[in-house]
Amino acid sequence: MDGIQHNRYRYIETHRISGALGAEISGVNLGQPIDDAVLAEIRAALLENLVIFFRDQDMTPGLLLAFARRWGEIHRHPFIVGMPDYPDVLELVKRPTDKRNFGGDWHTDQMFAPEPALGTMLWARQVPDAGGDTMFSNQYLAYDALSDGMKRMLGGVRGVCVGDKKKGGASRLSHNAATIASMTTIEPPKGLQTTSPHPLVRTHPETGRKSLYIGGHVHWLEDMTEEESKPLIQYLHQHSTQPAFTCRFRWQQGSLAFWDNRCTQHFAINDYPAETRIMHRVTIRGDRPF
Repeated sequence: MDGIQHNRYRYIETHRISGALGAEISGVNLGQPIDDAVLAEIRAALLENLVIFFRDQDMTPGLLLAFARRWGEIHRHPFIVGMPDYPDVLELVKRPTDKRNFGGDWHTDQMFAPEPALGTMLWARQVPDAGGDTMFSNQYLAYDALSDGMKRMLGGVRGVCVGDKKKGGASRLSHNAATIASMTTIEPPKGLQTTSPHPLVRTHPETGRKSLYIGGHVHWLEDMTEEESKPLIQYLHQHSTQPAFTCRFRWQQGSLAFWDNRCTQHFAINDYPAETRIMHRVTIRGDRPF
């Protein structure tokens, strides 16, 4: 396997997949009970690499949930129905008849919530022979690469993140229902907040590092019009997903990815029109960005 092995871990081995972020972890069976010492090393690997990958994991929805709950409370998606026996697990299915895929733009999960997702776990039940990769972008690097003047300007700016409308004005619910037939969408409960302002520069609560906090859910900047906001948002989108900040993961059946939404963006590539892809997803509740 290509990559750099970090021998400072006692229980796991990590192999970086790019210079920017991402590492494959070996020596762990996520379907078995994981003791606290091993979990602590997995946490350290996540904080160091931002997204971590496990191969050849024989998971069930129950096992996936059990592992996710070791990290915190589950964040249930407000718009999409989970699996019948496991409502906290989304089964993301793209059939050959589906034109669009789920997650097919650069974003970070649940930005529209007052307390967005800490992390996301995605397990591959069925993957195409080729295609269907996921890309990730390191938002620490994106922030560090900004000029000092841009950093100062962004320091007090908050992006308004919207969950129930697409940028073109169409309902996200109708968009998903019309393009991904296998997914059942719902209206969110009354009173649930699906629009939230968050800082464009956030501080990671565990590492203390600053990162850009931008993605497809940011529709305008607080106290500005959409017209005024658009040029800066477009620039930050383009800047934050430069190739030098990214890695690309090729899925295999049984692979599991776990990424930190507080300092990454991701993009599910839709390049397998004649094949099926089935993934199980769980998100973990985070805290309010600052």
